Amino acid sequence: MKNLTEISESLSAQFRDLNGIHPGLWPIAPRLLCALGTLVVVVIIGWYTYWRGQFAELEHGQQEEITLKEAYKTKIQQSINLEGLRKQKVQVEHYVSALEKQLPSKAEMDALLSDISQAGLGRGLQFDLFKPGQATPKDYYAELPIDIKLNGSFHDMGAFASDVAHLSRIVTLNNLSIVAGKDGGLTLDAVAKTFRYLDPDEVASQKKAQKGVKK
Repeated sequence: MKNLTEISESLSAQFRDLNGIHPGLWPIAPRLLCALGTLVVVVIIGWYTYWRGQFAELEHGQQEEITLKEAYKTKIQQSINLEGLRKQKVQVEHYVSALEKQLPSKAEMDALLSDISQAGLGRGLQFDLFKPGQATPKDYYAELPIDIKLNGSFHDMGAFASDVAHLSRIVTLNNLSIVAGKDGGLTLDAVAKTFRYLDPDEVASQKKAQKGVKK
């Protein structure tokens, strides 16, 4: 206990009567405390004026490194699958080309309507209605609905549907309704839908209309 008291009194004595004395001549304890305080101030000033920005820049660089590594891995994976993707692209192009060939032009629509009509007549069906509707323009094609009403046997109607499905052009039968007649025959109501190319003027008009809607 005595030693602690003596040490405390010795330290206290070192801090007495320092006014007017050059810091270089202070006792060891005040000089150490002053040096420690100066160090703390320098560290605080350095943190706010320099090191904090450096640490933020370092963290940003680390995050950017992670992003670049992930992008590199993705590109490597894409390069590995590139040949397969090229083959798929060629297959898709062939598929699209085959579908495009099934779309008639505006000038070929009359022939397609005649083919649909002949498909029914060729199966012995009687047309009560064959009425092409208004074409509905899409992006690069137009959809043409045709209201039809046929009379005949179930077998002949099935054969007609099969013939329509095997036409060289795309034709679908929608909203089918079959009603039995008094004479034992059947009446088929349906909407046949076919599709055709839009000619360049129609495509330009369609794009212009879409821009107008977006505005």
